[in-house]
This record gives sequence, C-alpha cells and structure tokens, in this order.
Amino acid sequence: MTNPATTTQQSGAIPAQPGPREVTGVTDGMTSGLGSSVAFGPGQTPGGVIPGAGPSGKPGSRPTVKLREAGPDDPPRYAPEWLELREPADAAARAHDLLDPLRIRLANLPGRSGIVIHDLGCGTGSMGRWLAPRLDGAQHWILHDRDPYLLHFAAVASPRSAADGSRVSVETRRGDIARLTPDALHGASLVTASALLDVLTREEIDTFAAACAGAGCPALLTLSVAGRVELTPSHPLDAELAQAFNDHQRRDGLLGPDAVTAAAEAFSEHGATVRLHPSPWRLGPEQAALTEQWLRGWVGAAVEERPELRAEADVYLTKRLAALAAGELHVTVHHVDLLALSRPVGGAS
Repeated sequence: MTNPATTTQQSGAIPAQPGPREVTGVTDGMTSGLGSSVAFGPGQTPGGVIPGAGPSGKPGSRPTVKLREAGPDDPPRYAPEWLELREPADAAARAHDLLDPLRIRLANLPGRSGIVIHDLGCGTGSMGRWLAPRLDGAQHWILHDRDPYLLHFAAVASPRSAADGSRVSVETRRGDIARLTPDALHGASLVTASALLDVLTREEIDTFAAACAGAGCPALLTLSVAGRVELTPSHPLDAELAQAFNDHQRRDGLLGPDAVTAAAEAFSEHGATVRLHPSPWRLGPEQAALTEQWLRGWVGAAVEERPELRAEADVYLTKRLAALAAGELHVTVHHVDLLALSRPVGGAS
C-alpha cells in the first residue's frame, strides 16, 4: 500500500470501509509530542463500525458509534458514515468571511515557500477538503486524530491541489490533542479544527491557546456549538430539550456551548486577535438524512441527561420525524467559527 505520509493523495469521495491491513499502514505520529499512539485491541476491526450518529460513550462526547465487538470500556469511534453525511452542511456553514484575514496573515509569514497546516481531530479530513482549495500556495497538511481508522479515510480522500494549482501533500499523526505543546506545532503556519472546542475542558482550551501562541501561528476553529437550535414549526418541548442537551454537553467538565467564549478569552489572554462569526447549519427537506440523525442524537442526549423526559420525548421524536418525512420540518443548529491570529514568531505582522 502507498504510504500516505510521504505522498500527495488523490482527492475523491470517502471510500468504502477499509480492511484492517489498510488501516495499520497509517503512519504513527510518535515523534509529534502529542501522546501515545492508539492501536486496535482484540476484536476491534474497522469493519465492525455501525453506521449512524446516536450518542455513545462518555457523557458530553460528540455523536459516535461503538464497534460491534468493542468492550464496554473501550473509547467510542466516529462513524465515517456520520462524518460524510454532515460534510456538505459543514461546508455550507463555515464562515467564508474569516478567510480573507487568514489569507493576509498567511501571505505575510516570513521566509516560507509553502504553508504547514495542522488539522486537529481531523476525522475523515473534511476541513482539508474545504480549506485547501481556497488557499493559494503549496500546502502540507498534518492530520491529527486518535483513531487510525479515521486517519486512513482522511489521507486517501485529501485534496491534491491548492486554489492556484500548487501541490498539497499530507501526513497523518495519531495522538492526544489535549497534550498539545508549542514544540508539537514547531514550524506550523496554521492550526485548524472542526466541531472540537465544545468537547474540551477549560484547561485543555487554555493549553491549546498557549500552544498556538507559543508557536506564533493562527488558529481557524470552526463549527463549535452555540447552544441554540430553532425548529420550524415550533413545539412546546423544544426549549426544555435544548436546555437538557446543553447540560449534557457540559458533563465531566466539558465546556459544550460555553467553549467558544472560553476559547476567545483564552486566545485573547495569550495576545491573539480574535474574530468570531456565526456558522449555522440550515437543514431543510434536502438534508433529511442528516436532520434525522442529528434529531435522534439531540433528543437522545437530552433524555440521557433528564430521564424523566423520556415519555414526552418519545412522542415528540415520533411527531418530528413524521414532519421531517413530510418535508415540513426545518432546523437551524447554531455554531460559531473562531479565527485567532496569534502574534507571529519572528516579527511578521
């Protein structure tokens, strides 16, 4: 198998589920300073992933699924099917208005013939597929994730050229982004992440901001939940479920909908200029499959937080799914994108 760490990958659709041999060929990032690598345990073959997006694993975690044969204490893995399902909505939602100030900063980096981009918690690589074709110049993407299965998808479906036709290359690293240090970002031009801040603690966000400031690189952090959803037509239970979901997101010290504010404060305290921009999902009949999966996960997490809502929530979900099937349900899920322009190392502005 071709090594994704040393070649430019062909762009294309996310492939069918790879076999275990393909996954174990992904390059390990043990030299990155991001923590130990993650290997599959007994019975944890990639072919055992269950499609879907229902909440699973640690409270407050993003929608995940478990491997069929994984043990009860094994960490959940993200289903490529879910990440692929949400990718068009993510692309439509991301804040294009943050790209011009980012391009200006990257153009002014000293002594660079190309840019190095670290994508944290990359999943299947949707950020790279969205951003790389919107930036000029040669790019080298370093994709970080704890799951080698997702790193495989990210590598094989990465873009191959920038906006001006320049070369885009990619490598993968496995590790724990909560341990990020300035040394791990040495030489970085940009750090990116999607839907990540809300599953971090305040301490982890401060560590993240400090690492970016220490490396002098900007950060583009997209699609963090804002804690607000709007369903049309409305229902009396909407607000109560939304509050229960938000409380669920804050379990175990995770910041959930408070994460963007905390990140803006942390980056500002480390001397960065911070810009915020809304990036809502706007889901209608054309996104029915995504809306259904999101709705099931949203209601499920709310009921997990407040079990006394179960009976009402079951009726609610049945009615909402019927309205969705009839093309009558529209949902806006509010997110916020953040661009933090840390002071560059070396005196560039």
